[in-house]
Amino acid sequence: MMNHIAFFSTKAYDKRAFEPFLIQHQGALTCNYFEASLSPETASLAHGHDAVCTFVNDNICSDTLRALHAAGVKHVALRCAGFNQVDVETAKALNIAISRVPAYSPEAVAEHTIALILTLNRRLHKAYNRVREGNFSLDGLQGFTLHGKTVGIVGTGKIGLATIKILAGFGCNILCYDIAKNPEAEALGARYVDIPELLSSSHIVSLHCPLNEDTHHIINDDAIARMREKVMLINTSRGGLVDTHAIIQGLKKGKIGYLGLDVYEMESELFFRDLSDTIIQDDVFERLATFPNVLITGHQGFFTHEALEEIARVTVENLVHFSKGQLDGARRVV
Repeated sequence: MMNHIAFFSTKAYDKRAFEPFLIQHQGALTCNYFEASLSPETASLAHGHDAVCTFVNDNICSDTLRALHAAGVKHVALRCAGFNQVDVETAKALNIAISRVPAYSPEAVAEHTIALILTLNRRLHKAYNRVREGNFSLDGLQGFTLHGKTVGIVGTGKIGLATIKILAGFGCNILCYDIAKNPEAEALGARYVDIPELLSSSHIVSLHCPLNEDTHHIINDDAIARMREKVMLINTSRGGLVDTHAIIQGLKKGKIGYLGLDVYEMESELFFRDLSDTIIQDDVFERLATFPNVLITGHQGFFTHEALEEIARVTVENLVHFSKGQLDGARRVV
């Protein structure tokens, strides 16, 4: 039986990654690609399709799911790990299956985390521009030695653990916070503490937890007040973990000495598109970007050849398994 798939938020690199795996199942799956993101307004594009394939910033709210249900869609295949963008209860009520890619390449995001840390610390982005302009002065480029510093890791799943492994190689002291301890993290010398101790003791705080009701704005005014002076804060997980207004105040007061973000709370209006010829209307983001000690990348932590290949492979497997009535296990959310 042929299953028809509507891909939303599609970029050229998505097609390149997916096509080799789709060719292997060309008798079972046919695909239509849409550049538009999935929302209540665009869900009608899925009419006549059995499933949709979506990305991290697609809006899979109750209204979207009802529109998909009316269009005959029975499966939403997320080509990402997180599913905070999905109204899970509505999906259950409508009997729409939700699948995901639970662990596509934790090392990719972990390595990007370290890239942000090193770039901010050693001012590599500023040094690069200086040298290109013939300025070889070292004034203003002084960093600190990472060896021996205390790093707090919030969330010790696959990505958090991969980050810990790298930081252990740098000789860092590692503190962790999570609702469940990871024995592999402890075997690397990491020590679990409560969140107040982690915040007050860490030179660097790095976020690697999912976004849910308990973790929404886990970094807020109170959390920042507990942190060390001139702390480095890194977020490569989900934008909603951080209260952006609070970190702006922390930056203005000098409490936050370095900020590295690969995600942003309102990124769905900005990221994954070229806005270089437009006037960005998000005043909060624009204010954040003015600070000289802030480094923002556009949700590219996952963006490696290996990660895209794994995302494509697992997503296509999920689509095929669902078409055969075999979708089950850790990859299934609903």
